[in-house]
Amino acid sequence: MIIPDVALVSLAGGSVAYVAGTWSRTNPRLKRGGVGLVLVSLVFTANPARADQYRMAADNARVECVASKKELTRISLVGDQFASLNKVATDVPYNDYSVVNEPVRGDIYLSVPETYAAKTVNFFATSKKGYVYKFVCQVAPVEAQQVFVTNPGLAQAKAREWEEQTPVQETAVRLIQAMATSATVEGYEIRQPNSKPAMVGTISVRLIAEYRGAAMLGKVLRVENKGAGPITLHEADIAPQGTYAVTIATPELQAGQATVVYLVGGQGN
Repeated sequence: MIIPDVALVSLAGGSVAYVAGTWSRTNPRLKRGGVGLVLVSLVFTANPARADQYRMAADNARVECVASKKELTRISLVGDQFASLNKVATDVPYNDYSVVNEPVRGDIYLSVPETYAAKTVNFFATSKKGYVYKFVCQVAPVEAQQVFVTNPGLAQAKAREWEEQTPVQETAVRLIQAMATSATVEGYEIRQPNSKPAMVGTISVRLIAEYRGAAMLGKVLRVENKGAGPITLHEADIAPQGTYAVTIATPELQAGQATVVYLVGGQGN
């Protein structure tokens, strides 16, 4: 993996120079086009014509949904699978519902007959990764339904695993590599905030992307020289206290010229 136009990486506790093009080993956990994939995903999941239901739930959380009466309802975990189910039987065949754990994909299939009298169904489900969810679903005469449940804890666990592969400063450099190539990092959330530029003297600084992990936060900044003459950017001009690593693509800026800066620090910085 090669970082284009990267001149220097400065690490906390000392400066280490990295010449552009020296990073050639590809990390199998990084995939190119991450930001683009996130945007495409948002476009498709925001389509109002879809009948699918998307829920976010933590361990031991209550998950509310709509279940089809007469048709099937499929409940699926994103990044996990259901392992076991627990429900209370009514002992009245015509006034009970069926919930089955499909073993191949680990999904749940819920079947509610027309004779079922209650307005809701509820049951507990345990996933293969040890998370427990309580489902409370309203019963309605609608078409077959699909419910997709995402647990933020899964992403945090993946991000923590990625971060703990190497020491902190080396992990910070790996994250800069990912940001510089617009790659995704497993478990990291990529945000593109619509922020306004802030002026630091004659320097304009605007946040254009964030990479949020379990313990680390990466930022991509656009820095522009608004002054009348050339300037030299220094890490201390851009990086707040506690920053693990900084990369300035082009430290020497002429009047009106802009560059990209990559910062990595801890969450909360």
